Amino acid sequence: MVGGVIMSIVLENERKNGYAEGETVCGQVILELLEDTQVLGLHLHGHGGAFASFTMKREGEWVECLNKEITLIARSTGETHMYTAGSHKLPFRFQLPDGPLVTSFTGKYGRVQYRFTAVLERPLMPAYTVDRELRVTSRIDVNSPALLAPVQQSKEKMVGCWLCTSGPISLNARIGRKGYCNGEAIPIYAEIENGSSRLVVPKAAIFQIQSFIVHGKMKTHKQMLAKVRGNHIASGTTETWNGKTLKIPQVTPTIADCHIIRVDYVLAVYIHIPGEKKMMVELPLVIGTVPLNGFLYRSSTATSQFTVDMSWLALTLPEQPEAPPNYADIVSEEELSWSTPVAIDQRELSEGSHFPPFCVIQEFRFQPPPLYSEEDPHPTNQTAEQRTVSFILED
Repeated sequence: MVGGVIMSIVLENERKNGYAEGETVCGQVILELLEDTQVLGLHLHGHGGAFASFTMKREGEWVECLNKEITLIARSTGETHMYTAGSHKLPFRFQLPDGPLVTSFTGKYGRVQYRFTAVLERPLMPAYTVDRELRVTSRIDVNSPALLAPVQQSKEKMVGCWLCTSGPISLNARIGRKGYCNGEAIPIYAEIENGSSRLVVPKAAIFQIQSFIVHGKMKTHKQMLAKVRGNHIASGTTETWNGKTLKIPQVTPTIADCHIIRVDYVLAVYIHIPGEKKMMVELPLVIGTVPLNGFLYRSSTATSQFTVDMSWLALTLPEQPEAPPNYADIVSEEELSWSTPVAIDQRELSEGSHFPPFCVIQEFRFQPPPLYSEEDPHPTNQTAEQRTVSFILED
């Protein structure tokens, strides 16, 4: 409390994890006045950026990302605004810039921070300021084509020294896509072949890699976030992971748009070999903020498979398709006639029953389709003799 005034900044959505570039932050500046107070002006200042330093001193690199002010109570020359004792809520809408805003972050050698500062001006008194943190989360859509692409790495290592080698160990690891969000489980596919004489253990882990650049020098800090372990693999055997899952904990999304601070992630699949340096492959990850759209992901996957599976059509289809044959050219007038009596010998029926089915089917290959007409093409005034099919039966 300063001079009988209590001031605070309240955001409309206090549970929101972070605001992205271009979003509007809504809230209120609340004034609690113990007595009637004259006010010259009230301003809300949004500011912040990235800072990196390798020492405890303030010397380091600074990158400004936000510096914007809005006025809630305008200050006029020689005029004051009288506010009575009690509570006063002054709403605001603060539009964040459309340009890139680096995600809020605190790391080993630096941080990215944003703040709102409310500045209250009164006659004959110093300005009264109140701060509160503003969390920013840069928008990263994992549905972008680059982040939907699978990632794969393989490696082989000969175990033992050059005089007494025991055999090779091979590792092939793959994940279905590069982009994931917090809380997702990553299915891991891997094949490990142990051709050595030693008992080995496969493992996988998610690592966060923090990079800081100060005056042209860089320092990195790597830490493990989550891990999973496989079964022991005996000599001469193979282990297969068909979607072994590793869940991503709540972490800061990938930071790749700041030239003094970076935050990257990798999924490391590695093999612990007794008496040897571990064998490892690293699959790059991007932790995003816009979750996967399952329908779009399945559609893009199906489309890519369809393109591969149907590529043979280009080799078999002619450039200019052939016209179908004229029906009249392959069916005689006699076969087209419906009025010709047909005599079927019983012996032919009996013998025909022993024909292979495909031989009989061939006789009906070019039969005409049914005719459609509003007038009956075969009126009933035809004689019964013309419409009768005769059968010659033998005793």
